[in-house]
Amino acid sequence: MSSIRLIGVTKHWGAATALESIDLEIAAGSFCVLLGPSGCGKSTTLRIIAGLETATSGQVIIDGRDVTALPPAQRGVAMVFQNYALFPHLSVADNITFGLSVRKMPAAETARRLAETADLLGLSALLARKPSQLSGGQQQRVALARALVAQAKVCLMDEPLSNLDAQLRQEMRTELRQLQQRLGLTVVYVTHDQAEAMSMADQVVLLNRGRIEQAATPRTLYAQPQTTFAARFIGTPPMNLLRLEGDRIAGSDVPAGRPAHWLGMRPEAVTLGGRVPATVRSIEYLGADLIAHCAVGSETLTVRTTGQADLAAGSQVGLDWPPAGAHHFDAEGRRLA
Repeated sequence: MSSIRLIGVTKHWGAATALESIDLEIAAGSFCVLLGPSGCGKSTTLRIIAGLETATSGQVIIDGRDVTALPPAQRGVAMVFQNYALFPHLSVADNITFGLSVRKMPAAETARRLAETADLLGLSALLARKPSQLSGGQQQRVALARALVAQAKVCLMDEPLSNLDAQLRQEMRTELRQLQQRLGLTVVYVTHDQAEAMSMADQVVLLNRGRIEQAATPRTLYAQPQTTFAARFIGTPPMNLLRLEGDRIAGSDVPAGRPAHWLGMRPEAVTLGGRVPATVRSIEYLGADLIAHCAVGSETLTVRTTGQADLAAGSQVGLDWPPAGAHHFDAEGRRLA
């Protein structure tokens, strides 16, 4: 198992800044997800760890060794890309062992590693097939096997499941996580999908405009977002952020608990029947759940409740939330203690 540490990593593309002073520690044997919107710097961070991009400044430490100036082949990492990049004219077996053959590994060791990796990923019966004869999920397993057969302790994954359909993506999330835990790999995984991040990660690193907004466990990121960006990015539906006027919700006499610029609360923390008068603006029926968008003063408060709730647009309701469910942020979007 290998730990990873980034110290002051910055990347400029001409006048544009892709990453700015990234400091990050990833524990050995953990599953770390780099999460954020397109253009936030997550793939650039991964490529700098891999050695495919050179940082403008800063250091990359892998397993206590400074690898900042080393080429990818000397960093002891394996990588799985969004594009599976399988050779169409080669068999599954030859695709998996291609890297080993380039490094001129002895045939007996290559065969042993191939058999172990294929068995691990359920590919033993498919080794003679060509990639065109495989399903999307099977092709993804081949790409993963090609990374694992090198027996690197660090595996870097750049949106590897984005080409799969929703059901298969969910199945592969579970398989990947189980595989990582079984092998004790240190995985750094890039995605823009919060469901992947929250369900797989030991540590989620939320990036925004080349900076780390917050790095924490999924539970902490959800329960204690440190910025309004983190609050809105995590959660489905996202956290409500109500503008305040002093210690009241804007356009109303409803107390917010304390003076702040923003009052945040999760839609599932808001309950029907309570002290706060509201008007239902619209509803979304989702079966088990019902999402109601309600007007409180000049703000809109989203409520997630049971799908059996009898609500209609235009109806008057009372709402409430526990004090522990309230989050307060200042004008710059930073969490107030």
